[in-house]
This record gives sequence, structure tokens and C-alpha cells, in this order.
Amino acid sequence: MPVKNSRFLKAVRREQVDHTPTWFLRQAGRYMPEYMAVRRHHTLLDICRTPDIAAEVTITAAEVLGNVDAAIIFADLLLPFTPMGLDFEFVNGEGPVVRNPIRTREQIEALRTDRTDDLRYVAQAIEKVSKHFAPPRPDGDQLGIIGFIGAPFTLASYMIEGGSSRNYIDTKKIMYGETAAWQMLSEKLVTVLVDYAAQQVQAGADVIQIFDSWAGALAVNDYIDYVLPQTAELIARVKALGVPVIYFGVDTASLLSTMSSMGADVLGLDWRVPLDEGWRLAGSHTAVQGNLDPIALFAPQPVLHGRVKAVLDAAGNRPGHIFNLGHGIVPGTPVENVQAVGKWVRELSRRTPQP
Repeated sequence: MPVKNSRFLKAVRREQVDHTPTWFLRQAGRYMPEYMAVRRHHTLLDICRTPDIAAEVTITAAEVLGNVDAAIIFADLLLPFTPMGLDFEFVNGEGPVVRNPIRTREQIEALRTDRTDDLRYVAQAIEKVSKHFAPPRPDGDQLGIIGFIGAPFTLASYMIEGGSSRNYIDTKKIMYGETAAWQMLSEKLVTVLVDYAAQQVQAGADVIQIFDSWAGALAVNDYIDYVLPQTAELIARVKALGVPVIYFGVDTASLLSTMSSMGADVLGLDWRVPLDEGWRLAGSHTAVQGNLDPIALFAPQPVLHGRVKAVLDAAGNRPGHIFNLGHGIVPGTPVENVQAVGKWVRELSRRTPQP
């Protein structure tokens, strides 16, 4: 397969680019009228599980925004639960809800790892997106295609808590008190996630982002003892598929130096840590992604422009910066502000690549 002429992928590899590439976490979603029009006729899970619609939503968002250098497939972290034998649904005002949370070793033993083919609808959507964006754009660049999976800790916490949590009490009770069961659950998740990522790569994903959204709930020692080994294994096995890996968590400033040891090509930074400080913790061997506060997108444009410039100034035109938010776009975000950020990043970071 020929190497894409993609500034996004060049930044992932910490190569010089003509300007800092941009994409946005949740760039397709409830802030965008085109997406809401689709949602009037389809549930979120219907969209995820229907390749034509998931591809349409992914493509439309990238084209409406215009100045983005990558498209992330429209899907959901929890999709692997269903083939593993664990049903979930989305409830208005609550988000994802698992009706029968995992609380015992017997429930963990019953989880299946042999039905990953049931998830091929995501790969089919990626194939459509990859084909659509295959022709180079007028400037010769090709849009990067991002697939994604959850990380073992974050998915396990959803399974055990039954949804989002503030304190992760039941998760930590199993983690601390039933370590062998926790290990089994983590290993089953890694098995499923590697197969799922392989489907996405075969379909045309250029990069896999691993979301460890709730890792910031952990103390450093707990992360090292209970999470790092399985997560590092997952990263290594996904990279062995032949693609780079972006690893992202929220509220993880205390974990960045530990995370940097796991071999991800890019570490996502949330907005709580200054980008230059986060990059120092991540290490010069790692590219970084981030890290505008997503709520800054509600600010008046002169204020927002200043925030964008501050992130770019902190990056200092070092090779390996991908401009993004520190978390996902939230409902109600003005689309014109998201579009403006992409335009400003191009203008403010434009430079001549080194020969």
C-alpha cells in the first residue's frame, strides 16, 4: 500500500509539515445540524451499526468543517460489549447504561471473545470513508482516517459500574480485591480489541486512537499495577498491525510520564495541563495531540483566537503537534467557531517544510 501524502500522518511520525494539522474530538455529533437531521430518523446505535449512515456522518462532518486534516469514524466505545454478551443502551440524560453490570468472576468468565466479526459494520463504514477521501485534495494532501477503540480500564469500568461514575467504587473493589478476575477481564478485552482494531486497519484506518477516558480516576501506583501492563500490550499489538497509535485520557497530567513509557506514537493532552508542560512530561520521543478547552469554543471569537494562538505558541512549531481539543465537542457548540479554529490554525502555524 502506498504511503499517503498526509500532513496528519507526518505529524504523527514527528516529521516537519507545512502547517499544524487539525482534527476535533467528536467532530461529528450533536452540535452539527446535519447530524441532528440524521438523528431525527435514527438512534445513535442505528447510526453506528449502519455503515452507509456512519460513513455519511463521518464524511459530512469533515467536509462541513473544511480545514481538518483527519476524519475519525463515527462509532461508540461500547460497541464491543454486545458481541461479548453484555447489552447496553443509551438513555437520554444518562448516556450509555449497562443494565446488568459485571460484578462477579462468573460473569467475567461468561464474556465471549469469539464474536468480533459481529463488529464488521464499523470496518465497512471505514472502507466507505477511506474510498471517499482517497483522492488528494487541491493542495496534494490526503485526509487521514482514524479508527478507534476503548482501553481496557475504561471499558471495564463501564462494564462494572453500569455507566459513567464519579468514584469507580465497584471497579476498584474488583481491581483491589479480586485481582485474578480483574486480570481475566482485562485480557478478554485486549483479545477483542486487537481483533476489532485489525478489522479497522484492514478497512483503511491510517491510525488507531485508544480512548482511556477514565484513566485519570487512578492514582499513579494503581495505574502502574493494574492498568499499564494490559494497556501497553494492547498498544504494542495494535502497532504490530502496521499503524501508529494515539493514546488519550482525561485528567491524566499526573500519569503522562508513565503513559509515555507504553510506546504510543502520540499522547493526547487534555486542557488541564499547558501543552508545553504536557509535552515535557510525555517526552521528546512522543508526538502530542491537543489541547484547547472544548468550552473555549463558546467564547467570543477574539477570545477564542487568543486561546488557539496560545496552544500553538506552547507547541512552538516543534514537529509532532496535532491540534485538537482537550476533550470532545459538546452539544450547542457554534459550528462557525469550530470552522474558524481550523482556519486560524492553518494561518497561525503555516511554515515552510525543511528539505
